[in-house]
Amino acid sequence: MVYMFLGTGFEETEAVAPLDLLRRAGVEVKTVGLNGKVITGSHGIPITADLEIGEISLQDLEMVILPGGLGGVASIRGCKVALDLIRYTWNSGAYVAAICAGPTVLADLGITEGKNATCYPSCTGGMGSAKIYEESAVRDGRVITGASAGCAVPFGLKLIEALKGEAEAMRIASQIVIR
Repeated sequence: MVYMFLGTGFEETEAVAPLDLLRRAGVEVKTVGLNGKVITGSHGIPITADLEIGEISLQDLEMVILPGGLGGVASIRGCKVALDLIRYTWNSGAYVAAICAGPTVLADLGITEGKNATCYPSCTGGMGSAKIYEESAVRDGRVITGASAGCAVPFGLKLIEALKGEAEAMRIASQIVIR
């Protein structure tokens, strides 16, 4: 199971684009509301989450995804249960993924220490010892990071590649006619 954490003020494109791509690839993804069931993004778009944070099952956990958006990232940082679940995911050997300002949460938890990563350009100072690349999306083992809303599709394809393989990521890229 893949869980995407949505806190008030999350960046809508960074959530919806990867979510759509993963579901096209047949990945079971559940959106998780940190502040209730209906979460409003940074541009005023409300999204109804599949679950609330207390409803997560740790059985068959494959990945946790953190969209960016300064408000959404602040919501994640302010939710002890979410932080504990991110730590658990990492410690259990599953993937952790974050985009835009989201990778700074992974850095706070020590997950990106010494890893190759990317993030929103103004957030690089919060990435600790991670080696930052100016790429759309970067994978270093079980850590997958994306740079920004404009990189949400390459980030989503990188998530598919990790979970379902390169051929499936290429199939989805072809389906959506990415150039």
